[in-house]
Amino acid sequence: MARKSNDGGPTVIKKYANRRLYNTGTSSYITLDDIAEMVRDEIDFQVLDAKSGEDITHQILAQIILDQESSGEAHMLPVSFLRDLIGMYGNSVQAMIPGYLEASMASFRKNREELTTAWQQGLSANPFAKMAETNIAMMRAAAEAFMPAGKGAPAPKPSEGDDLSTLREQMAEMQKKLDQLSK
Repeated sequence: MARKSNDGGPTVIKKYANRRLYNTGTSSYITLDDIAEMVRDEIDFQVLDAKSGEDITHQILAQIILDQESSGEAHMLPVSFLRDLIGMYGNSVQAMIPGYLEASMASFRKNREELTTAWQQGLSANPFAKMAETNIAMMRAAAEAFMPAGKGAPAPKPSEGDDLSTLREQMAEMQKKLDQLSK
């Protein structure tokens, strides 16, 4: 959960015409890198255009992502994902995408936390099984929501047993690899 400012609301950052960003919480000028750090530190903020008062938080966060992607380091957003995302603008599913992406990221964060906890506990239980089941269900729901099965016929679903046996095989393979790495 994002931390609020001392008055209980988000920290206000003002963007001036000269492109400078002013953090009203610390009474100092900041950079996009500072805003990225605020995101990583889970500090709640809102960026406002100093002249119009318009909320431009979305544009600033998108600019940070663009800067990160063009920095020459490893890219987080694959070209195929960017193409798909662009292709969905103006599409009938456009309104559903933000909610789906938020749910996907929430699921990813939860899985990451569970995996971190499992590693810290020494992998006494198999943490991958539950996460894999959740991910398979989420991907299946997404595929059914976004991909028509064709000519009115629903896509055939594999039986529960097939999924489970495949998952068990994959888990056994991962466990072997983990055992080899821990030696």
